[in-house]
Amino acid sequence: MGQRPIYVMAEQDLPGLLIMGIGGTHGVQESLAALLKKHFSVITMKELLENKKEVGKKIQCIFVSEFRPTIDQELLESLPNLKVIGNSGVGVDHLNLKMISNFGVRVTNTPHAVADSTADMGMALMLASARRLVEGSQIAVSPDTNYFAADWLGVEVTRATLGIIGMGRIGYKVAQRARAFEMKILYHNRNRRSQEEEQAVGACYSEMEDLLQQSDFVMLVVNLTPQTEKLIGKKELGLMKPTATLINISRGAVIDQDALVEALQNKTIKAAALDVTYPEPLPRNHPLLKLNNVIITPHIGTATVQATHMMAEEAIANMLSVLNCQPIPSEVFPQ
Repeated sequence: MGQRPIYVMAEQDLPGLLIMGIGGTHGVQESLAALLKKHFSVITMKELLENKKEVGKKIQCIFVSEFRPTIDQELLESLPNLKVIGNSGVGVDHLNLKMISNFGVRVTNTPHAVADSTADMGMALMLASARRLVEGSQIAVSPDTNYFAADWLGVEVTRATLGIIGMGRIGYKVAQRARAFEMKILYHNRNRRSQEEEQAVGACYSEMEDLLQQSDFVMLVVNLTPQTEKLIGKKELGLMKPTATLINISRGAVIDQDALVEALQNKTIKAAALDVTYPEPLPRNHPLLKLNNVIITPHIGTATVQATHMMAEEAIANMLSVLNCQPIPSEVFPQ
């Protein structure tokens, strides 16, 4: 018997997928668009807006990347056959899950694809802040530098105490990396990890207050929810050591930024290293941008070639599972 012929779907048979655009500042990268086109008939927001009535009927999925396109009631009402929104990334605080659910639409995210790249970013920020890397680089290249000062010192990460707030996939990956630096690892999480998991990375569960008081570095790795908004405020910053550094790789709104500015100006804490702020980017006159004991990066925790590709693949798998009525690997439910 000969092999059965493989049926390749024609583009018009593929399910319609809405994206913001292709290329440019806000569009999906060309390589990711090519990946999406293998499984979907890709439709841009521009194409939808040009012919909402006809094009809207074809769209069964939306691929949300870098918080775009914006999912609002008007968009959902214009897509009668929409079944799933595939979010590229783990955080879904930019999506109104309850409103989307009311339209009978599923939401998925990509927690597996982002874990390594975001944990790497957390370590990079910790090392850069501890060793004053940004400041040092500026000194090394400045036209005003005639000599390197002998009293210009950073602090060691090796054998320091790291407090991880949020011990999900990313937090656990941070702990794995920190163990190689012989760090003492404390963590706080809604649910305590198993004894085996704690022992594997040498992490000790700690109440929040104790963690803040004991840690040399405090790293935030929580999702933004109503419960975690402004989780770190004046009181929490006041509990930290004056020699401690706060690192945020979660969402900007997890920190009360006004309280953080005050704590950094008054030397309540030594430094902060932030991959996320609120808003993004900060207004150019924001006081955080004027402090020399802060490192701020442009929300690049998952911005690697490998992670963006894996996020797209994970989002595709999620969306196809919904369309094919199969178990959904990473579904997000309204709280």
